[in-house]
Amino acid sequence: MTMSNARQALGRRGEALASSYLNQRGYRIIDRNVSYDCGEIDLIAVDGDEVVFVEVKTRSHDGFGGAEAVDRRKLSRLRRAAARWLQGRPPTIVRFDVLELITYSPGMSIEHYRGIEDAAC
Repeated sequence: MTMSNARQALGRRGEALASSYLNQRGYRIIDRNVSYDCGEIDLIAVDGDEVVFVEVKTRSHDGFGGAEAVDRRKLSRLRRAAARWLQGRPPTIVRFDVLELITYSPGMSIEHYRGIEDAAC
């Protein structure tokens, strides 16, 4: 398996684990892997009366590449994609979250950053 294929497989596994994690906490996943020319959204969920746009960061180590990789540029692309997804839908409250998964042998850790803002990036 090439490095790119291994990274894609890790990302897919992370998104599946993130979906499970959110479902167990009462979120309802309504869309996944939404892509537009302006950006992409890993998961879209409903939490109470909020639509939550979730960026999933999965790593196999503790180094750089997790939640800190969601910088202003990435957040801006996520917001533009969310605005596109919301077009034609009724007005709603929205939130942007980051789920950071670090896989270890034999387990993993999950950090859930709710309501990320520019100042937090």
